[in-house]
Amino acid sequence: MKKLSLLLLSAIILISCNKKTEKIVDKTNFTSEEKIDSTKIKTLFNSALTEGQSYEWLRDLTQNIGGRLSGSPQAAQSVIWGEKLMKEIGLDSVWLQPVMVPHWVRGEKEVANYSVNGVQKNVPICALGFSIATPKKGISAEVIEVKSLNEAKSLGNKMKGKIVFFNGAFDNTLINTFKAYGGCVGQRYAGAMVCGEFGAKAVIVRSMTNGIDDYPHTGSMTYGDLPKEKHIPTAAISSRAASILSDDLKKNPNLKFYFKQSCETLADAPSFNVIGEIRGSETPENIFVVGGHLDSWDLGEGAHDDGTGVVQSLEVAYLFKKNNIKPKNTLRVVFFMNEENGTRGAKKYAELAKLNKENHIGGLESDAGGHTPRGFSIDANSVNTKLLQSWKKLLSPYGLHDLDKGGSGADISPLKGENVTLVGYRPDSQRYFDYHHTSTDTFDKVNKRELELGSASMASIIYLMDKYLYNNTPVKP
Repeated sequence: MKKLSLLLLSAIILISCNKKTEKIVDKTNFTSEEKIDSTKIKTLFNSALTEGQSYEWLRDLTQNIGGRLSGSPQAAQSVIWGEKLMKEIGLDSVWLQPVMVPHWVRGEKEVANYSVNGVQKNVPICALGFSIATPKKGISAEVIEVKSLNEAKSLGNKMKGKIVFFNGAFDNTLINTFKAYGGCVGQRYAGAMVCGEFGAKAVIVRSMTNGIDDYPHTGSMTYGDLPKEKHIPTAAISSRAASILSDDLKKNPNLKFYFKQSCETLADAPSFNVIGEIRGSETPENIFVVGGHLDSWDLGEGAHDDGTGVVQSLEVAYLFKKNNIKPKNTLRVVFFMNEENGTRGAKKYAELAKLNKENHIGGLESDAGGHTPRGFSIDANSVNTKLLQSWKKLLSPYGLHDLDKGGSGADISPLKGENVTLVGYRPDSQRYFDYHHTSTDTFDKVNKRELELGSASMASIIYLMDKYLYNNTPVKP
């Protein structure tokens, strides 16, 4: 009995402490306007977490359509899906914006192997986007390992007739995994361009991930201005396979690597950006864009990259309508096509915005996965950057502590201008490159609550931007 009494007393003390903490938070030194904003933001989060639709939209997109590589039948289906959904939630206007997109196809599943002491080792491999195919019987050659583009360039003609193996790994001491990605993705993108110049037979690249796994990560590559006769097949191998191959090369420097792929670049295909908007109540000529990219790579379902960004962007408009928030400026949701291998959708959107003399005053992009919200990166002039950073006390109770100057996103960056405030949504990045561009980027890897928190986070900053960046003139709260 005495033990039970002590437990009850402890529980009462704990509850009391929690109540005191809540009261301390409630007494934050807000201005009267900030109190209104705080209440509105709380309403947006409550709605997203109890009535949000983004998770079911994502389920439909990924499970019933799947991967959506530009020019594919699945990409075409996703356009129909997006237009229908925008109309269903009651946006004021919805339309399709035509754009011609690249049409690269993977072909049959790639194979790769090499032998050590008479034992064949099969290697998880996938072609990189825009690579040419190998000959029908495949390619076999000795391997030269390098860790960077500069190291490859230094080899010069020593690469002739060889398969160049780029094994530059992520710098795992970097907390921001996107910085680690940026530190080595150049070898994937430009490896064939560098090595083809010197007569290399092919290029294989360590997958762009901070983890060690058996899943090859695809992505775009380029031949630059190389003449066609110098184009060489290029593929990515899994990070685990890369580590094993590196070890085997130290013991067997003359081993021969074999791979076969049948990818092909077809003629450009017609496609569309999907656009819908809530017309501004006071200055409809001023436009805020919020968006993600509808296309994805073909290996998985395009869940984190970028199905989450698409459904979160639409849920911003859904939450505004659900809570009867009438934006002063026009709120435009854009599902961009072809971010993964060309950004043709983004370029077309910016081109037509300029041609039609549209006044974009801001934009928000979600293309970093659907994990736990951490904040936003800001690409704006110094005055507006400071204004957005002043909202930290409104946003930090929701885990949105990062409001740093930086890039926004590939699809909205063409809208950049001195008086245009662009923002990138930044969730936690630690797990993103486990799935990025792989067969494991599937619906089951997305957490419902994390996704909904992201939608609410995006709606909150758009609410603040619409209110305080009104008519291109920063207004202090």
